[in-house]
Amino acid sequence: MRLRHADGSTVHLSYCTNVHAAEDLPGIRGQLSGVAARIRRLLGAGRLGLGLWLSQRATADLTARPEELAALRERLTALGLEVVTLNGFPYRGFQDEVVKYRVYTPDWADAERLRHTLALAEILAALLPDDVSEGTISTLPLAWRTGWTSEKAAAVTANLDAAARGLRALASRTGKVIRLGFEPEPGCIVETTSQARALLGDVDHDHLGLCLDACHMAVGFEEPGVGAAGGLPVVKLQASCALVAPPGAQRALAAFDEPRFLHQTRSATGYADDLGEALAGALPADESWRVHFHVPLHDAPPPPLTTSAPYLRRLLETLLGGERPLTRHVEVETYTWHVLPGAPADIARGIAAELDWMRGQLTALGLKET
Repeated sequence: MRLRHADGSTVHLSYCTNVHAAEDLPGIRGQLSGVAARIRRLLGAGRLGLGLWLSQRATADLTARPEELAALRERLTALGLEVVTLNGFPYRGFQDEVVKYRVYTPDWADAERLRHTLALAEILAALLPDDVSEGTISTLPLAWRTGWTSEKAAAVTANLDAAARGLRALASRTGKVIRLGFEPEPGCIVETTSQARALLGDVDHDHLGLCLDACHMAVGFEEPGVGAAGGLPVVKLQASCALVAPPGAQRALAAFDEPRFLHQTRSATGYADDLGEALAGALPADESWRVHFHVPLHDAPPPPLTTSAPYLRRLLETLLGGERPLTRHVEVETYTWHVLPGAPADIARGIAAELDWMRGQLTALGLKET
């Protein structure tokens, strides 16, 4: 969906398709004509934005077969769908039975991450609607923190320089500017926006910036105010909510301790890589916990648990409530629908409800749907 900001610029609202398991082109075509088209109809929207996730396999196929890429673009248009942003964080197998730490590989010290990301940029430039000249790709925050060495740091620097050069060349050749957003996340080399400022302050900010994930920021106890981006360009906001447990009520989180995804957990004074570790005693029970478990934006878990939805609202006001938008791409990214306790059978209806909630938040800030 597209919304008009008070300054006249367009803000794009999409949902991220990494919630779907499809990793090959037939599966992706099926999810577009099935669930994505149904979500658009449920919303009554003439056009629905997708934050498309393409696995390594699908990316390789689209790169090798230009006719498939052209057919994908045509299919999107025919279904009333559009793509201005990609989720380039997961490489493959994001809805496997166990993902956990594998989602951080290959990292930005690996030449394969560079190659894959530049391939995604080529694909996105071809998929952008004719009236859109800028696309964005979110990516991992360099690497998971363990095993970090000076050699890896040097390799990351070289690969980021190469990424910027590749994106500049792509813009010169196609007229489409593709911007890469590094997504701070607890437990990674870049956990917070302040760390991003320290590690990414000297990169090419015309093409490299931040993807702010509201769930990650809430878990990191970051302030959602005017300094939220740490002075770096925000190429994309991922609209997401963390799970919150008040002091003494953490046992209610046990239902969310599941084997597929990593659920980093923080309190005011402690941190655990996963929720199971926190429940085993790694965090103090007399403090509130925030859990990296993306829960639906529009709904709350059973009491006493809550979500960080109020944090997301404040972040939206910071980024989009001013005289001009500080980002123009907003992606709803609740990829955990299938592992929610009592997961609903109708995922499409849930995603549509999230997008409708987000549409309401944006219009309350003065944006108007176009």
